[in-house]
Amino acid sequence: MALETTRFDIQDHLKTQSEQTAYLEAALAEDDPSFIAIALGDIARARGVTKFAEEAGISRETIYKTFRAGGNPRLQTLAAATKVLGLRLTLVPA
Repeated sequence: MALETTRFDIQDHLKTQSEQTAYLEAALAEDDPSFIAIALGDIARARGVTKFAEEAGISRETIYKTFRAGGNPRLQTLAAATKVLGLRLTLVPA
């Protein structure tokens, strides 16, 4: 009997703000800027890139370019993206 599998799509698990926040927190815990960029890109796609870009005041192209593997978002772009999520960047002891 063949094993039946289904394709995993992160978009299926980023429907609510709490799911999106938990995903971003997990990415931040990895301490890898690429993980953070990818997570923000996934969240932007889950919310709709056009809408996310408008709310953040950044272009769709910026989202696609910076919020991907190897992307390097500027602090201003990160702050704008997290503000859309109802979050803000803070520092805590390591």
